[in-house]
Amino acid sequence: MSARFVADVGGTNIRIARTECGKLLDIEKYLCKDFSDISDALGLYFQTYPQYAFTAGCIGIACPVNGDDVRMTNHFWRFSIEATRQKLGLTELFVINDYTAVSMSLPVLDDTQKVQIGGDKPKANTPLAVFGPGTGLGVGHLVPVTEGWKALPGEGGHVDFAPIDDVDLHIWQFLRRHFSHVSAEQLISGPGILQIYQALSDYHGKPVSCRSPAEVTERALNGEDEVCVATLNQFCKVMGSFAGNLALTLGTFGGVYIAGGIAQRFIEFIQRSELRARFEDKGRFASYVRPIPIYLITEPDHGLLGAAAYLQQHAKESV
Repeated sequence: MSARFVADVGGTNIRIARTECGKLLDIEKYLCKDFSDISDALGLYFQTYPQYAFTAGCIGIACPVNGDDVRMTNHFWRFSIEATRQKLGLTELFVINDYTAVSMSLPVLDDTQKVQIGGDKPKANTPLAVFGPGTGLGVGHLVPVTEGWKALPGEGGHVDFAPIDDVDLHIWQFLRRHFSHVSAEQLISGPGILQIYQALSDYHGKPVSCRSPAEVTERALNGEDEVCVATLNQFCKVMGSFAGNLALTLGTFGGVYIAGGIAQRFIEFIQRSELRARFEDKGRFASYVRPIPIYLITEPDHGLLGAAAYLQQHAKESV
């Protein structure tokens, strides 16, 4: 029986699934370090399900994809898309950036796979945006086109951080002493949480006692440390401002989505925070962004879903 597969590849793990009509089946997770090449990991998956003859697939991978030669940023894998296709005996093989896959997942997420934070109902057939705090800050946009959806890749996480209030300004000044360029990613990421904490410890004249983002987050959620609570509050405010900038840039009346595992760890805190207020704090254009919904993605396999959506839209081979 012929079949299609999708894969979500990060610096540590590769997740692979069979897909039918955009649905995910038979999900397997492997460690990238256990394989010398991506084709070996995919080959093991194919051997695990010998009842299927895989003819096409789509790989979402955490690195730039600008041609046939793919080099991972945080792993040693390097491969040719065409050579991999031939080695695996596939008719079609698509390799896309991981945030292209994340972007493509947005239209297929249902209400059980996301949490809405303010705004009205999304407008159909209008642009969407997504960003994800993680090790870095991924950003993507999605626009409707005749044949479905078009993902717009870029490096939006590296735009300048723009201070909004006095606390933001102190954080910017603190980071500017350490970095030649203070980007949004310097705050909206795992390392960003720790750097906000360090800056606020300086702001409040408190000693630095936390050594990791996880420690800051845990103490904030437990209410154990006032600087940690202030850090997580400021993190949410900065996210809100950044999300509002994305909404303004492309008129994302379909919604602005927050992906990544970090935000999923404190959903209720985010809902109570000033994230939404900062999103709408756009002066004369507050009324412009006010109806735009923010969604926090709770579906753990949204990268695979996006790769499946991309494959379904672009593959020529029927199964």
